[in-house]
Parts: sequence; structure tokens; C-alpha cells
Amino acid sequence: MHWAGAKEKVWLAMLGLVTGLLLAGTGLLGSANADSEAQMPLDVPLNEQVLSVSCGLLTGIKLEVTLFTPKGPGPFPLAIMNHGADGNKTPRLNQRYRTTTAAYYFLSRGYAVALPMMRGFAGSGGEVKRNGCDLETIGVENAKDIVAVIDFFSSLPTIDTSKVIVAGQSFGGWNALAVGTLKDRRVVGLINFAGGVKPSDCPTPESSLAAAAGSFGEHTKIPSIWFYGDNDKVFSPSTWHAMYDSYKAVNGDAELVAFGNFMGDAHNLLGYPEGIAIWVPKVDAFIARIGLPNRLVNPEYMPTPVPPPTGYAAIDDVGAVPYLNDQGRELYRKFLVKPLPRAFILAPSGSVSSFNGGLDPLGKALKDCRKRSQNCQPYAVDDVVVWVKRMAIPAASHFAPLDNPAAVPYLNEKGREGYQKFLKFPKPRAFVIGPDGAWSASARGSDPLAMALQSCGKAHQNCRLYAVDDKVVWVEETGAKGTQAQGK
Repeated sequence: MHWAGAKEKVWLAMLGLVTGLLLAGTGLLGSANADSEAQMPLDVPLNEQVLSVSCGLLTGIKLEVTLFTPKGPGPFPLAIMNHGADGNKTPRLNQRYRTTTAAYYFLSRGYAVALPMMRGFAGSGGEVKRNGCDLETIGVENAKDIVAVIDFFSSLPTIDTSKVIVAGQSFGGWNALAVGTLKDRRVVGLINFAGGVKPSDCPTPESSLAAAAGSFGEHTKIPSIWFYGDNDKVFSPSTWHAMYDSYKAVNGDAELVAFGNFMGDAHNLLGYPEGIAIWVPKVDAFIARIGLPNRLVNPEYMPTPVPPPTGYAAIDDVGAVPYLNDQGRELYRKFLVKPLPRAFILAPSGSVSSFNGGLDPLGKALKDCRKRSQNCQPYAVDDVVVWVKRMAIPAASHFAPLDNPAAVPYLNEKGREGYQKFLKFPKPRAFVIGPDGAWSASARGSDPLAMALQSCGKAHQNCRLYAVDDKVVWVEETGAKGTQAQGK
């Protein structure tokens, strides 16, 4: 007889990583809050430098700029990624912008990435200026400082500023669009992730955004790509459609990626690994079209791809999770109340690992699980089950109720006791019987169905499945009814 998966020790590694808040504009300007990108970096070398960059010889103001470079000597093409803001804080108390999926994307494609803090934010000098409903001036003044950052990097031999991409999220996306109006020949592409601003001293932010976007488009010849979703909690579809339509009417080289609903808030497309499948292929195509590198050359900088939902079970169906004992199921219940992003990993041994927060909870959980077990596989990511069932399970035959040991053919008293034990096994599980009274039960493992059949077949002939998981699959052969051999 073969027994598999009896009382394996279950492990859990939980790491709660705190995320902040991104803003549509600046806190001083009273913009609305939105969820932030995850604030914990991947475990990869960033060659990080924090620099002080002058806004111009006459201003005396310097910006705090973070620079990441990939491995290698360079020179690297330059991508500038501009920040949003935390509306729960004054601009000065916003943290230095340094962890964003977009930055890791550009590193993975071989770019150096600069992340400047605008005036009055974090460690940058100066103050945030109020301009009422003159949203064009807000963007253009920040755009001038972004160009000053490009000027600074043009003097470094490791950075190639001949073709620069300027991108931004939320408030940063608005500033990125404004850079196009300055007609700097070094800037060849603009990427806008849910860009915009809502000043507290502007009573008409929606119409003002549309008007300013039209002005941006009129004075811009640089290609751009825009990303917006339907359930954006900061900018409604009517707002961003009006912005894009106004821009597009006077600038034909602008692409809109309207990706519908995303997670709980489309404003945070960059905050979850699931967003990668939406925006990365579009950005790859965009930067290829404008003649810049778009191939994955440093894969270690990208989060682990999230598998698609499989429909194996409902996310809150604790009993459907395979391999787990009672302790493991309790750990899964705890996983279900953790904030997103999150991932839950299983191994046939019953070992589990769960992480939440950060840029790559799935990758961290897989790495942790593989320290202890083989064949680790994602079960759930965020709010969906991604588990792929590995067994080819026959259909239920309805030969008898699952919990009726007396109905199982061939077995003697000892065999029926074995079947009762099988009923307490965690799933996946299988029970096999042979005409001579042989039986075998297996649970967990990479394929308990095959394991049970193999165990029974080593010393007995014509072994067949009786039950798999929660259903009886036994189909009685002709002339076999009522035939039972003595158990082995």
C-alpha cells in the first residue's frame, strides 16, 4: 500500500510592504488622491545615484534627481520618469521618487533612468507655484526644469541624450506632455500614464485640462502615447477623453490606449504586475516606432509575469486549495485579508509561501517557496486563482456516495478502514482498487492519481481509480457487480 502526503509541515513567509499614495497633481494644489505604485524595489542592482541638478544659472534652485543605470559601461539612452504626489502631505514631505515599475521597465530595455523631483518636492529647492486654472503654465514651468535635467546629463559620457524619452505618471504625465511644447530636439517621445492636475484654486479643472491639452498639442510635434482607464478615481473617462480629443485635433501623432477597467483604480496602472501585460507591449511598439531600443536585454529588472486566471475555483474557496492541511488552510485565510498586490504559492509537499506588497510579490513568494520545496506553483495572485490542475481527472460516475465505504468494490474490512482514512486526505487525492482486493491511496504530490495507480500496479493487475478528490469515478465493468475479493 502506498500513502502520500501525510502531515507535511506547512511553511509561510509573510512580508507586509507598505505602499503610499499617488496624486493627480500636487498636494499644495489640492489634487485628489489615488493609489500608489508599490514602494519596495526589486532585488536587483540599480547603480543608484542621488544628484543635485541646477534648474538654471540664474535661479540658484537645485532639483533632487535619482539616476539608475543598468549593468555595463554605457553610454545608455536616457528615459526620464516624472512623479505624481502624495496629497496627504505637503509637497516638501513627499518621498523621493525612486521605485516605479516604469523605471524598471526602461532598465530592462537598457536605458538609464532619471527621476527628478519637481520644485518644492522632497529634496528639491524652490516652491510649488499656484497658477489657478492656468494648467498650461503649471506644466510648462515644470517642463523647463525637466529640460534642465537633460542638459545636466548631456555632459556625462555614460549617458546618451541624443534621443530622450520623457514619461510620467499622473502629475508627472501632465508635465511630460508639457515638455513637448519646448521643442527640444533631443526629446523624441512622450509617454503619459493617467496624466493631469486638479488645482484646489481652479473651479473648472475638467474644462481647463481639455483647453490646456489642446494648447500642448498645438505646440508639440513629438509623438506621444496616452494610457487611461475607465475606473480611474482621479480623472473620469469624460475628462481624459476631452483632454485627448482636444490634443489630437491639432496633433495627429498621439496614440490613446484606453484599457477599460483595471483592478480597483485604473489610475494606478503602474502599481500592479497585472498592468504589465497592458502597457509594456504598447510602449515597446511605441519606442520601436520612434527608433529607440525596445528589446528585453536585462530581464532581471522586470517583475514575474502574472499567469492568467484559470477558473479552477473561487478565490475565497479555502477547501478547494490543493495540498494543504488544516494549518495550511488557515494560512490561506490570512492571505485572503492581506492588501494587494499579493501572491500565494503552493508546493506538492504542502509547503506554501505568501507575499504582499512591493513590485514583485509573485517572484518573491516563488523564490521563498523554492528554498524549501520543488515544483512550487502559483495558486492565487491578488483576487484571482491562477492554479493549473495537473491531473486529468475522469468525470464523476455517481456509482455511490463518496462517503460510503461499504459501496467500494473488492475491499475487506482493512481496506474500508483505508478508504475512510483517504476521505480525510487533503486534495488533490486519489483512491485506487484492484480485483484481488488491493488498494492504494495517494494525496498531494505532483500527480497523486498517477502515483496511486503506479503503486497498486507494482504488485497487482487491473488496478483502477475508484475516487479522485471529492467524487467517485468508478465505472463498473460488465459482470463485475457484487464481486469482491479478500483485501490484501
